[in-house]
Amino acid sequence: MQTLKLVFLFGWVVIFSCAQKQGAEPEKMQWLSLQQVADSLQKAKRPVLIDLYTDWCGWCKVMDKRTYANKNVSAYIQQKFYAVKLDAETRQAITWQGKKYNFNDRYRTNDFAIYLTNGQLSYPTTVVIPVDGEPQAIPGFLAPNEFELIAKYFGEGQFGKTPFEKFQREFKSSW
Repeated sequence: MQTLKLVFLFGWVVIFSCAQKQGAEPEKMQWLSLQQVADSLQKAKRPVLIDLYTDWCGWCKVMDKRTYANKNVSAYIQQKFYAVKLDAETRQAITWQGKKYNFNDRYRTNDFAIYLTNGQLSYPTTVVIPVDGEPQAIPGFLAPNEFELIAKYFGEGQFGKTPFEKFQREFKSSW
C-alpha cells in the first residue's frame, strides 16, 4: 500500500512538473528570410529589423539569450516589424530590392552587411529599415530595456517625425 502511494505521488509530481515546464517556455522569435520579408512588404508595409551577427561573436549569443528571448521583446517585434536574423559573414549571394550583394574577400563579410552598416562593421548590430527609408544601424549589445527604446522609436512611427533625443527624454519604459 505504501508503495502504491509513492508511485501515485511520483506520478503527480511528474505530471505537474511537465505542465509547469510547458507554460514556462519563453516566446521564441520567428525570424524570416530576406525573401519572405520582400514578399511581405509587397502586401503590407512595416519596418524591417535585422539582427546582424556573426558565428564567433559572444555578445551576439548573449543578445539572443537575454534580449531576443525576452517575451516583451519578441512579442513587440513580431507585432511591429518584419524580423530577419542575418549572418554578416555569409558567403551566399544576397538579393535585396533588386540588387545583388556578394561576399567581400577584403572585409571577410558580405557586401550587404557593409551596406546595412554604412561600412561601420560591429557585432551585434541591430539594423532597422524604416518604411520607405534607409537602414539605421545601432551597433552593440542591447539589453531588453535599451532595446525597448529603439524598437518603440521605430515601431511607433516616431523615426523621422520626432528627434530621437526628445523621444528618449519623454520615453517611459513599460518592460
